[in-house]
Amino acid sequence: MNWNALTRSEILKRVDDALAKNQNYHNNPILGIPGTYLDQEEFYKDAEFLKKAPFLKTLIANPNHIGCHTLGHDSSPIFNGTQEIERELITLCAEQIFKGRKGQQDGYVATGGTEANLEAMWIYRNYFRKEYEAKPEQVGVIFSEDTHYSIAKGCDLLQIKPIMLPVDDESRQIQEDTFREKVSQARKNGIKYFIVIINLSTTMFGSVDQIEPIASFLEEKEFPFKIHLDAAFGGFIYPFTNPKSKHNFSNPRVSSISIDAHKMLQAPYGTGLFLIRKGFMHYVTTDEAQYVPGLDYTICGSRSGANAIVIWMLLMSYGAIGWKNKMNELIQRTDYLCEKLDKLGLRYFRNPHINIVTIRANQIPDAIARKYELVADTYEHRPSWWKIVVMDHVKMELLVQFIEELEAEMV
Repeated sequence: MNWNALTRSEILKRVDDALAKNQNYHNNPILGIPGTYLDQEEFYKDAEFLKKAPFLKTLIANPNHIGCHTLGHDSSPIFNGTQEIERELITLCAEQIFKGRKGQQDGYVATGGTEANLEAMWIYRNYFRKEYEAKPEQVGVIFSEDTHYSIAKGCDLLQIKPIMLPVDDESRQIQEDTFREKVSQARKNGIKYFIVIINLSTTMFGSVDQIEPIASFLEEKEFPFKIHLDAAFGGFIYPFTNPKSKHNFSNPRVSSISIDAHKMLQAPYGTGLFLIRKGFMHYVTTDEAQYVPGLDYTICGSRSGANAIVIWMLLMSYGAIGWKNKMNELIQRTDYLCEKLDKLGLRYFRNPHINIVTIRANQIPDAIARKYELVADTYEHRPSWWKIVVMDHVKMELLVQFIEELEAEMV
């Protein structure tokens, strides 16, 4: 990872140039597009502060990035300028952060990790349909019990079969014996094709699933499968804090990746990325979208080009070195928290490359957990775990205060 940071003025110029390449609702003769600039009673296109606010300027210009712009054909050509930045963003994330081969990945800026996960499941279901003549009920989705709920949602929407696997209570890893048993039982029940969800940081624990045991077993049995990496939380931290990781496109078993920008990258909500190897997007071509140049391949359809701009801006403002330093600073704060919990003899789970610490609920007084807005593993009954996420706003002073109150309660 070696992309260089840009200055504020360089970023602003690049966005201004992109917007200038777009057609403009104010000045160009646009009659057929079912969109326009944002309402001018509420959004002022020439407000003084917009001159130095490229994201807000793009938001108000309102470019529509419908479609997938990495496929090499025209897509909404009136917004070519900002689409070019989106293509550059996809390349940066796929090749530099996730070690993909040059020019060998497609992708788009999605509304977040949920949509990106659904997109992957949709693609692979259709892949098995077309290439193997599979019926939906013959496609199973393998995922751990710690996996994000979007996967269960996707199974319901796509009418494919969930295969949820228990995890070890201490390591949070999939229990291999149970995995083999469940897959064998699924085969007996008529499931022949598998979509495998590998977590690059689960939402509750920050745990990272191992790829090898699952992939090796499926390969050994010659069961057709595709692996999707859910890096919604870990995608913008784990590759920087664990550079030796094989949870990326350098691993030939990984076919697609989802990432949220509204978590570690601190972009606005509704910003995420879907990345996939070349040769798969056409399985979800929506041929009925005839009025869309280049057709559509996404779940969301129309989407704001400003979301691509803001992700690109954030990555370019730090550069690879700056971002790595920022993520390692969060890891150092998380290390401090864990050292203090160790001294108190409290039981918790934490992946050393992730900024999530999940503490056994019986180790933390409820009043402290609620005062500091710790997140429970369930709100339907008494929780078993409370989660802390050391985000940018969690300064050392706040961690010190939390530990001091916890110590006082334990005396």
